Amino acid sequence: MLNLAITMLILALVAALLGFGAIASSFAGIAKILFVVFIVLFLISALAGALRGRPPV
Repeated sequence: MLNLAITMLILALVAALLGFGAIASSFAGIAKILFVVFIVLFLISALAGALRGRPPV
């Protein structure tokens, strides 16, 4: 998921450099949403692992 967010961010930067503003803002918005989803899923996973009592890998 993080790889997809980074890919969208890179695509947004390339589109902005080439002058495609609308496409760049779309990719940047998608990258923001994916990054937030990644952070939320990571926190849920970390909390579930901590509550189970498993040592981190």
